[in-house]
Amino acid sequence: MTGLPKPPALGATALPAGTYAGQVVFVTGGGTGLGKAMAVEFARLGASVAIASRREEHRASGVAAIEAVGGRGLGVEVDVREPEQVAAAFDLVESELGPIDVLINNAAGNFQVPAEELSINGWRAVTGIVLDGTFICSTELARRAKAAGRPASILNIGATYSWTGGPGTSPSAAAKAGVTNLTQSLAVEWAPFGIRVNCLAPGTFPHDDHPTALLALRNAGSIDPAERIPAGRVGELHELGWAATFMCSPYATYLSGHTLVLDGANWLRRGLRMPLFVPLHEQIAHPETL
Repeated sequence: MTGLPKPPALGATALPAGTYAGQVVFVTGGGTGLGKAMAVEFARLGASVAIASRREEHRASGVAAIEAVGGRGLGVEVDVREPEQVAAAFDLVESELGPIDVLINNAAGNFQVPAEELSINGWRAVTGIVLDGTFICSTELARRAKAAGRPASILNIGATYSWTGGPGTSPSAAAKAGVTNLTQSLAVEWAPFGIRVNCLAPGTFPHDDHPTALLALRNAGSIDPAERIPAGRVGELHELGWAATFMCSPYATYLSGHTLVLDGANWLRRGLRMPLFVPLHEQIAHPETL
């Protein structure tokens, strides 16, 4: 068995050149990992891209990646949990790049811990970024787009454990489930105003920008991650970018309220016999055995 074929090489584009020429894209958490990969693909297609992040080094990394493909980038400091900071960030982007056409709600937080050991501050840190931040940024864009009579597109980054639960990552799973539901609500509310809202749920897309603890968990054990996926391979970052650019593009203007799962059919996998159950606490203590 060979699995699903590899995508075209990095640098190819899935949409016509210039699809986003003259448009402004705002990517939260756009300086690392999946956010940076999506930001780069929008830049390849002509967009000016604002990289929104709390950390200066992340903003600089995102802008450098955009400029490396010939795009125009702008780093914007913001904590998406704070409405005043979000409004100020939008003001800055509008003054430097122009009105925002596309919002990618990618900023996230996560760590593994048994639920009964999680502090309320830990819970709020994750849900505040993932769910509250998505709501705050989305409503800020919607108010501005409605006032200006401009269409807009919002893409929320979800997760497949929105439907299955995420033992050991309960705040992230709960928040992502909220994001999926919020996507559906806002798509209906805002369609009359030309504002589309969709969600993209990525599978395994390895990168080196995970927190150290999550990197260690990902790399634990001797099984190749590709062997755990029906596709027979992990995702490549640029194909996630292609999915994001299509969903927000003029070629998908009838697409709204939808969650696209991009994971090589992994979350749908079922067997006649389930694998041996390992309690969460044992998984955390001995990840090398999994």
